[in-house]
Amino acid sequence: MATWLRVGVSVRNMLRSLSSHRNIWYSRTVGAGLLSTVLAGGFIRYKYDPQWKLWPHIVYAEEVKKAETTVSNVSTRCLRFNQFASIMYEQEPYMTPRDFLHSVMMEYVDHKLQKKILTKSEVEEMMKVASNAEAGNKLFRGIGDKGLISYTEYLFLLTIVTKPQTGFHIAFKMLDIDGNEHVDKKEFQKLKKIINPRKKLLKLGGAEGLDTVDEVSTTLQVVFFGKNGKMKLHYNDFCRFMEDLQSEVQEMEFLRFSKGMKTMRREDFAEWLLHYTNEEDNEAYWENMRKRIPTGQSISFDEFKAFCLFTNHLEDFALSVKMINDASKPIGMAQFKRAVKIATGQELSENVLDTVFKIFDLDGDNCLSHKEFLTVVKDRVLRGLRVQPQYGFSDYWKCVKRETLQAAKEALRETGSPV
Repeated sequence: MATWLRVGVSVRNMLRSLSSHRNIWYSRTVGAGLLSTVLAGGFIRYKYDPQWKLWPHIVYAEEVKKAETTVSNVSTRCLRFNQFASIMYEQEPYMTPRDFLHSVMMEYVDHKLQKKILTKSEVEEMMKVASNAEAGNKLFRGIGDKGLISYTEYLFLLTIVTKPQTGFHIAFKMLDIDGNEHVDKKEFQKLKKIINPRKKLLKLGGAEGLDTVDEVSTTLQVVFFGKNGKMKLHYNDFCRFMEDLQSEVQEMEFLRFSKGMKTMRREDFAEWLLHYTNEEDNEAYWENMRKRIPTGQSISFDEFKAFCLFTNHLEDFALSVKMINDASKPIGMAQFKRAVKIATGQELSENVLDTVFKIFDLDGDNCLSHKEFLTVVKDRVLRGLRVQPQYGFSDYWKCVKRETLQAAKEALRETGSPV
């Protein structure tokens, strides 16, 4: 799309040269002619330029200032990992536990130092810290920057944060061949390959490297299997680790959006819920919040945690809704509450339910479109890591047309011509 930016600049410069002409009709006619020429030229280039013959075309109109590469779901995670990873060891990037917590709460880093290059002795010291770390929902905060998390482990931990425990129970059972309710270090490597079946290419400032799994002992491996790697990981301990990590992330997010207070205002809850959603679509939700939610009402951490548990069971919730309601019709609060109970085994508080309905009930009939609601919550759960590319000539042409029109309008506006 950089080509189209250059074309837009050319259009703007040419139109500026027309500013001396006071004839409005003449300016608009010339502007329209130039715009038609640009669009026709784009079609000709698409038709005959060999480098544009690849199919399908993937266009990201909003990412023109970034690298002109297609970004898949996995590569988006790769970019997030590289952005937050603060250390290097043997030419490989690693996150610290602190980096991981920041990566699930924020989309990007405003200011960051260069990655620290670790020595072997520093890594050995980190493994000592991991071997002495106490399990619990402050594990990652306790280790802080004294630990190593590889890219594959980052994907594994992301899955723990965003998925219910039932999926991990199945994976654990698949690895527990003899049925003795524990796995060893080698089996854990297989689990990580299930999460990330292919080696991922990491691009770091023009350099390339492959995430290696077994060469370096990491903090997570030491926590699970001890410093020498000989300990066994029992299922109960595995479940406890998952619960603790989810609780730690939830507590960090709660404190961030509650501004460090013990309770979260309902408007803070709305801000958390809509944080990773499409800003073009959620203005109506913000308007609902301003009009319908009174000030001074708060949500406790236990209520927030129950809602987070619900968000990790969205597929079960969607299935429950289909069982008790016509999928094409909005869902009422009683039906919503019942579907949550079926999916999670727990209930959301009336306080949280009222907040959700006042935000997402667009027409004020005390019902909400559960499909639209699920779309918003999925974006929240995936924390901005879901990408929705546009495919094919039709979508490509729409993107080109939109970008060119935007550049032309800007140029006409600067020349004083009406648009």
